[in-house]
Amino acid sequence: MSAAPYGRRLRLLPWTTPEGKPCYLSTDEAEPGPLSRRADELEEALLASGEQVLAGAAAVLADSAAGERAVRFALSRAVESLGDALRVAVSRGGRITGGGE
Repeated sequence: MSAAPYGRRLRLLPWTTPEGKPCYLSTDEAEPGPLSRRADELEEALLASGEQVLAGAAAVLADSAAGERAVRFALSRAVESLGDALRVAVSRGGRITGGGE
């Protein structure tokens, strides 16, 4: 999180711009607004998806007959999910500690 004008805080959102740049929401830490609630919902969905990807990747790795295509697909999905989980962790960590991104 970073400082914003008038004592507001910047929340790292769980999505990026079309160019891949981070998106932030300026909040005053009062009741969460609709965009904050949407971000919370998306964070939960990303983490739930990550759990499913982890289970699927573990199954592929446990299958000695899995081919290269299956392993590459599982690894690609795992990389995407790890990126999502790290973004959520950074965002939540910043809100807990009040520290920088």
